[in-house]
Order: sequence, then C-alpha cells, then structure tokens
Amino acid sequence: MPRYEVDIFWSEEDGGFIANVPELPYCSAFGETYEEALKEALAAMELYLSTLREEGTEVPALRSRRHLPA
Repeated sequence: MPRYEVDIFWSEEDGGFIANVPELPYCSAFGETYEEALKEALAAMELYLSTLREEGTEVPALRSRRHLPA
C-alpha cells in the first residue's frame, strides 16, 4: 500500500483523535486513542484505494517531501 501522510489530532468536540489523510479526499477516521485512530485510518485508506482500483480510477500520487539539510 502506498505511504500517504496521516495527520492525527485531538478533537475536543468529538472527545477523541481524528486521523485525516490529506491526499485522499474525505478519507478520515476516529479513535479514542492515537493508536486506534491510526489503525482505523489505515483500514479506511486500504478500503479507499481498493475502491478506486475496482472502479478503474487512478490512485493519487504520493506528495514528494523535500528534506531540508540539518
């Protein structure tokens, strides 16, 4: 599975962690813990990409990240 960036943050409103995959529109997940949110996001990503492939839709390319010198 491609390695997409996953942003995880605490949501006071939801009372848990939200995991969002910016490169995959509307692909996000919820977890009561950071680890649970990540696990759920990985499952959502797998389903999202599987659905795109089944539909014959191109899978979004990974964003390139430039590493700055230390």
